[in-house]
Amino acid sequence: MRLDERYVPYLQMARLYHLARMNDKWFRLDEPLVSAFVERWRPETHTFHMPFEECTITLQDVAYQLGLPVNRHYVSGFLTDFHVYIQGAQPAWQWFQELLGVLPPANQIQKFVVNCTWFQETFGECPEGADEETVRRFTSRLEDMGGYSWGSAALAWLYRCICRVANRHVVKLAGPLQLLQSWIFWRFPGFRPAGYDAFSWLLASRWSGYNPSVSEKGPRVQMTRLRIDMLQARDVSMLTSYV
Repeated sequence: MRLDERYVPYLQMARLYHLARMNDKWFRLDEPLVSAFVERWRPETHTFHMPFEECTITLQDVAYQLGLPVNRHYVSGFLTDFHVYIQGAQPAWQWFQELLGVLPPANQIQKFVVNCTWFQETFGECPEGADEETVRRFTSRLEDMGGYSWGSAALAWLYRCICRVANRHVVKLAGPLQLLQSWIFWRFPGFRPAGYDAFSWLLASRWSGYNPSVSEKGPRVQMTRLRIDMLQARDVSMLTSYV
């Protein structure tokens, strides 16, 4: 997704601009590698059971890899001030107007929700040459987003996705798996791709441009399993500071 430069000042105020720039420094998922590690995951303990001991990805890892805050307001779908936003089983239009500067037509309202298609059609892309007032509709309260513990939310979502994939009836990987892959590269140096030796911040940006082979996935999974089986404690990087 292209980063609109007009949003940058608000992302900077939210202290999330560095994460948005990860779009320019991302890397492709190594599915055989991640799949082999996920097989070691135990949902009951949220840990990888390795040959030497258990290990897991922590909030500290999330903070270092993605630079996400971990000690601010928690991210939750629970509204403590529900009455402010819903009145008479419909959205309270006063705050809606103040927040977005525009109201949805009646045919886009379903009881107390507004159709997602309307949001996509209305706010999918900021028009070229838009004035500041229009841009604010697309960035409304974005500067407040830095006050939440996105690192905790990302880690919880990753745990949930890995637990789901650990079920033998689920075959598709999902979730923030680049975070998991970057953690594997950092904690298990033997699995790092060659030629990515420069330190950078965010730490996950070190693997910028990494593009693993998409062929022979089956044999590569088997080979990775064997390599994991042979891991010992000395093969793990226990660094808690990467500078």
